[in-house]
Amino acid sequence: MASAGHAIRGSRVGAGPMGETERGDIAPRARISYWCANGHETQPAFAVALDFEPPQRWDCTRCGFPAGLDPSAPPPPVHNEPYKTHLAYVKERRSDAEGAALLDEALTVLRRRRGEVA
Repeated sequence: MASAGHAIRGSRVGAGPMGETERGDIAPRARISYWCANGHETQPAFAVALDFEPPQRWDCTRCGFPAGLDPSAPPPPVHNEPYKTHLAYVKERRSDAEGAALLDEALTVLRRRRGEVA
């Protein structure tokens, strides 16, 4: 016999354990306000324990900037460095003259292996 398209037969919406006795007690919660540089307020809920201390920073859910506990002094936005190529890192470490000397040395070794230079 084909089913009538019901995902779970014999159940209904809302069926399940009722009340706190089956699920356990819910931990007490606290909503903490955080403010970002754009003036957005974010209020995440934290489970409160005896030694609960909220984090100093939280990411703003609207713009992604870091948010802090003090609305008058929010943390500054993070400055991301642009992507650097491998060549850019090499040029930071060596001057053009050092690079030319290393290239000449490597070419000399390569030519010796090939037998081009005696």
